[in-house]
Amino acid sequence: MTVTPLAATSARPVPAFRGRLGRDARSGHYAVPRRYRLHLSPADPDCLRIAVTHSLLGLGAACPVTELPAVPDAPGGEHSVLRPLYEASAHRYSGAATVPVLSDDWSGRIVSTHTPDILRDLSRHFGAGRPTLYPCGLEAEIEAVERLCAQGIDAAAQRAGDAATEDGDRADALASLLRTLGSLNARLAADPYLLGDRLTTADVELWVSLVRLDTVHRWHLDAAAVHRVADHPALWAYARRLAAHPSFGPHLDLDAIARRHHADCRGLEAAGAAVQILDWAAHAERSAG
Repeated sequence: MTVTPLAATSARPVPAFRGRLGRDARSGHYAVPRRYRLHLSPADPDCLRIAVTHSLLGLGAACPVTELPAVPDAPGGEHSVLRPLYEASAHRYSGAATVPVLSDDWSGRIVSTHTPDILRDLSRHFGAGRPTLYPCGLEAEIEAVERLCAQGIDAAAQRAGDAATEDGDRADALASLLRTLGSLNARLAADPYLLGDRLTTADVELWVSLVRLDTVHRWHLDAAAVHRVADHPALWAYARRLAAHPSFGPHLDLDAIARRHHADCRGLEAAGAAVQILDWAAHAERSAG
């Protein structure tokens, strides 16, 4: 199915490190089991995308994960335990030491903090014999889904719930969000997964955006808006189904997400906070059954 690309802008910050894994020693960072390590926090959406992908690919032994607390312990969203790693990787590094991080245990330095690159490299260089999350020929559609989720769901929901935004702009943002959800609902009414009959990284991207929409952005929408968001049955049935998948549900730490949200958020709580769309905990529990 064709995904109409949005503008090429993204809500994600420009990463500090953009190293890539390669296929041989000449790349500098060639793929060797247990050479690399992921540093992830369960409340961070990009970390959740990486954790789900890591599980789908079965990389627990090949690429260990160090889990960090839900709420950063230093200004700027920094995890202070990562500060030595950042400073070893860039002379006089002055930015925040944030997650996610893919590091090289051999050199003690960071390879990448850029989520899309990390996801692609894990799949392409450690994914032999495992699910094909980036099917050949679908790369452009996957990138379009990434932009659609970042702008049409994440950014639109953020603007729609921002009390500092003008009423007209909030209404436009909500309309944009509902259009995006409507198009996705129609697609998922016809196919089990976003790009057809098999699960790809596009589904990981969308699922995390839906988790955030219900567990974070909903708190700042009015009740009527949340009911309109919930009125996409195929979309939310799909979200429930993936929550029960053994590579998705176990990574869903609702308490961590709530603690991170309430620690960071300065917005006003709205009536939509009382209108939960899915019982995520109940569906995630099925993944362990």
